[in-house]
Amino acid sequence: MPDWSKIEQDICSSIDKPFQLKKHSVVLGGDINQAFQLSGKIDNENMDISFFIKFNQKDLLDMFTAEAAGLQEIERAQAIHVPKVICTGTDENQSYLVLENLLFTGASSNSAEKLGHKLAVMHKQTAQQYGWSKNNTIGSTKQINTQAESWIDFWREFRLGYQVNLADKKGAAQSLIIKTNKLLNSLDAFFVSYSPVPSLLHGDLWSGNYAYLKNGEPVIFDPAVYYGDREADIAMTELFGGFPGEFYTAYNATWPLDKGYQQRKTLYNLYHILNHYNLFGGGYAMQAENMTDQLLAML
Repeated sequence: MPDWSKIEQDICSSIDKPFQLKKHSVVLGGDINQAFQLSGKIDNENMDISFFIKFNQKDLLDMFTAEAAGLQEIERAQAIHVPKVICTGTDENQSYLVLENLLFTGASSNSAEKLGHKLAVMHKQTAQQYGWSKNNTIGSTKQINTQAESWIDFWREFRLGYQVNLADKKGAAQSLIIKTNKLLNSLDAFFVSYSPVPSLLHGDLWSGNYAYLKNGEPVIFDPAVYYGDREADIAMTELFGGFPGEFYTAYNATWPLDKGYQQRKTLYNLYHILNHYNLFGGGYAMQAENMTDQLLAML
């Protein structure tokens, strides 16, 4: 069981107010972490307040501190809402991340449009290099963010190449390993007339990682932040069913995508499918090989 007294003290210290925890209830839906909603009061203000907390193994605190840093990186861009970080910590058995507890509702008539516009504005936050100052995780897989001057080199070594090596160790068919290595040696062909700026990316932007507040404002969460080609974020929005059409219209109205995106989106989504194979096995290997065949056919 979590040490609720320790967590209560950490929250008090972080918000600099006398928070008293009254109730904790399980939040269902996550695959990686255990989550709770915490409810309590600020004593001297007689005010109800709630928080969201995620738990994992004690030795995975770095995963939570990196996630917290990613949320704060997005928050600093002042483009789109993210849950406010309260604190991270450990008790005797577990590590945890405490966040602002946000109440989500259904989308309003222009929520998807707002999401597209605000994401494009976030992508306009750029850095000097690709990668980031911290490694983090994609799902529960380590994501290497070693900074690099070349986007092609970064994607080859720290994204696709890293996942291909994991897949090889996991026992993936050699046909997949051979084909993906051939692809890795030919990445330059997808960037002949395109050189992306290092944009601030969410990094894991599928439909389960955004929602809307009561006023219709979009919120993104559970990031795997780094600086890279903004097309990588947009590609993932298409991977598992796609976002509403208004999202793409608004995004392109704010910052149009390059015409070569339609070819490169498979290259970017291959990273996530390889990661799904490395996490879950099964048919993701065949899907990854089919995607690699499509990409090789473009060369």
